[in-house]
Amino acid sequence: MKLAEALQERADLNRKLKQLSNRLELNALVQEGEKPAEDPKELLAEFDSCIARLEELAGSINLVNCRTLIEGRTLTELLARRDSLTLKLRTYQNFLSEASQTAHRAMRTEIKIMSTVDVRKTQKAVDALAKELRELDNKIQAANWATEL
Repeated sequence: MKLAEALQERADLNRKLKQLSNRLELNALVQEGEKPAEDPKELLAEFDSCIARLEELAGSINLVNCRTLIEGRTLTELLARRDSLTLKLRTYQNFLSEASQTAHRAMRTEIKIMSTVDVRKTQKAVDALAKELRELDNKIQAANWATEL
């Protein structure tokens, strides 16, 4: 199994666990003399089975990420870098969106709103961050499909 396939399975398991959790909550209580729509014991057994598989997958994925080297850095390090870049890019984009807004004045006596940064220069920095993030994500995805679990 390729690492990418394990990651897809992990995502599927997380979705399924969320659904099972919701279904368990819906079937936790019934009116006296009534039966639940689904048997909670069966749902709990399925939930426990999925949790066990998720734990197994997570351990394997983490080990592979620590052992896989790409350009001298582990996949774990690259994932941490990607997470950092994603957060940084999102924050810069939101900041730039606010800084780019202009307020039109109807009269010269109204307060003029000014940007606190050079929007053009900041946009170039944001574009460079977005490019770095795309290139890094491409490397990670390539490694995911080339690496055996």
